[in-house]
Amino acid sequence: MMHSFLIYLIAMAGITYLIRMLPLVLVKKKIKNKYILSFLYYIPYAVLTVMTIPAIFYSTSYKLSAIVGFVIAFILAYINKSLVTVAALSCVGVFVTELLLKFV
Repeated sequence: MMHSFLIYLIAMAGITYLIRMLPLVLVKKKIKNKYILSFLYYIPYAVLTVMTIPAIFYSTSYKLSAIVGFVIAFILAYINKSLVTVAALSCVGVFVTELLLKFV
């Protein structure tokens, strides 16, 4: 069992290293193409969104409370509230919604 775990660990470390090392080795010149630069600019936002959105909807007991928290966070972020305000009020929204759903 420990042997297979060690093999998986080494394989994951190797793949992670290759993913980070290959662009540095293969791309020698500065990227000047505006389409590629635009694509690379938005990659962190896309990855963060793909990781966050499913976690929002599967982290609560009820889908409705997740939707309420998401809507509150979206509206507050849209009107440029701080990150702490968005997080705190969306958590309060989820908490209150789940309390109400337990009594209904």
